[in-house]
Amino acid sequence: MRKYEIMYILKADIDDANRNELIGKLNDILTVDGGTIDNVNEWGLRDLAYEIKKQAKGYYVVVDATVSDPKVVEEFGRVAKINTNVLRHLVIAK
Repeated sequence: MRKYEIMYILKADIDDANRNELIGKLNDILTVDGGTIDNVNEWGLRDLAYEIKKQAKGYYVVVDATVSDPKVVEEFGRVAKINTNVLRHLVIAK
């Protein structure tokens, strides 16, 4: 089991229901194969240092997770890249 800290930025114009659903879906990817979500810290809406995909604000989420298989983290990155509502993501192994 390996611990990861994952930060991702969602588009600011997503309504609350869709944002919560998207956060849930992204977190569910990490819990496959017995992984656990240790902490979810939603920083909320913040100004970006520079525009990303013509967005000046973003909704920040930081997740601490324990994952058994590194392929789960690769799958998270793949889904985050495909999803148009995710502006950026960063995965750090602890």
